[in-house]
Amino acid sequence: MARYQVILAYDGVGFTGSQRQANSRTVQGELENALHQIGWTGNSVLMAGRTDTGVHAAGQAAAFDFNEWSHPVERLLQAINAKLPADLAVRKIRSVHAEFHPRFDALSRSYRYRLFCEPIRDPLRERFAWRLWPKPESDALNQSAELFLGTHDFAAFGSATSEKGTTTRTVTKSEWRRKPNGEWQFEVRADAFLYRMVRRLVFVQTAAAQGRCSLEDIRLALKKGVGSLPAGLAPAHGLSLTNVEYGSLKR
Repeated sequence: MARYQVILAYDGVGFTGSQRQANSRTVQGELENALHQIGWTGNSVLMAGRTDTGVHAAGQAAAFDFNEWSHPVERLLQAINAKLPADLAVRKIRSVHAEFHPRFDALSRSYRYRLFCEPIRDPLRERFAWRLWPKPESDALNQSAELFLGTHDFAAFGSATSEKGTTTRTVTKSEWRRKPNGEWQFEVRADAFLYRMVRRLVFVQTAAAQGRCSLEDIRLALKKGVGSLPAGLAPAHGLSLTNVEYGSLKR
C-alpha cells in the first residue's frame, strides 16, 4: 500500500473549516477533489485535526493512500497543486508507512495567534491578525501565558473533541512575542487541543491584560475547570496551525 503524508497551507477565510462538510467549501473537500482529478480512487483523506471556519494553516497534515500513482513523489506534489485552488497548497509530501495516521500518531500540535493594537481599522493587516483596542498590558500577557504550561484540566477554555473525551491537556510552550512591526504573536504547543481552545486562551489573556479579569481568575479556572472568566473567543482570522509533530514516519 502506498500512503503519503502532505503538509498543507491555506488561507482559511474562504473555507468553512478544514473538515469535509456537505454543501460547504472545506480544505478536505478541495484536496479530495484535486486528488480525484489526477486518478485517485479513495473515499476520504485523513486529517491531523480540525480547524474552524476562517482559521489559517501553514502546517496542517493529511494523509491518503494512492496505489495508482507510479511516478516520483515530487511529481505527485506538482500534480495535486495544479488542481488545487489558489488559497490552498501542498507544501511538502513524503511516503510514510501504511499504518500512519496524521491525527492519532501526532506527538504535538503548534499554533500561532497574531494581533496588533490600533484604534483605527487597518483592512490589509486584519485578514490575518486581530486588531485589539485598548492596548493590553504586556507584562500581564506574559504572566498569563506562563500559567498554561504543564498538565491542566482546560474545561474552562474549550470543549472535548468527542462525547467521552477528556479535557486534560499538556501544554509545553505558551509565550507571547513582540515583533518589530508592533505585532504580538502568541505561540502555543500541546499534545492536543480542545475545540476552540487556542482562541479561548487568547481571549482570556487579552481580557486579563486589559484589566477585565485577573491572573488569579485564570489560575482558579485551571484548578477547578470552571471560573468567572469573561465569555468570548478571539476572532478566527488571527489563528494559524503552524506545525504537527511526529516521530519516525519511514516506511
